[in-house]
Amino acid sequence: MDESPAIYTVVLTGGIASGKTAVSDHFARLGVPVIDTDRIARDIVEPGQPALKSIADSFGPGILDGDGALDRREMRNLIFSDPVLKSRLENILHPLISKEVLRQLGRQTGPYCILVIPLFAESSSYTWVDRVLVVDVPEEVQIERVMARDLIGREQAEAILQAQTSRRGRLELADDVLDNSGSFSDLKKQVEKLHGFYLETAGNSSGGHH
Repeated sequence: MDESPAIYTVVLTGGIASGKTAVSDHFARLGVPVIDTDRIARDIVEPGQPALKSIADSFGPGILDGDGALDRREMRNLIFSDPVLKSRLENILHPLISKEVLRQLGRQTGPYCILVIPLFAESSSYTWVDRVLVVDVPEEVQIERVMARDLIGREQAEAILQAQTSRRGRLELADDVLDNSGSFSDLKKQVEKLHGFYLETAGNSSGGHH
């Protein structure tokens, strides 16, 4: 996919429980349009959407719950241990997500936009983005937060982390790194500083891409 949006686009990514939502919420409070690929991924598998039919055709009707909606838990269990099924699901979803991302970006009028892609490091799409912002926390902090958030044991939390790109792998992709191991007010200050920087950079690039 070679189309690239006119708006200056900053990808926001980071490992599980690194604080991506807190960061994107603060950008949104500053008036920056935020497009979240997780939300798009949820929307495109709602009942009545073509993606849901493709998933049911591919994985069988057992993947739907009693109301005809996607049984997310069942889907997670299926793909967690099976890379073949995981890539089959991704092949259905990713092109649709990319298309919707470009459609939403095309409607934005601000100087720049935040595009939240949790698994950016694992994705080969989105080669056209202008900058990559990684929210970073020490892995120990991630483990503690995941255990508290999902009410799971350490072993399970570590397994989830292992399944993602390593912290180092993500940091290698970063143009900017936001350290979220401190307080919320510290996080907000960093976001505001980046916001100023992105406004300036986007202004200078006037929608031009690499």
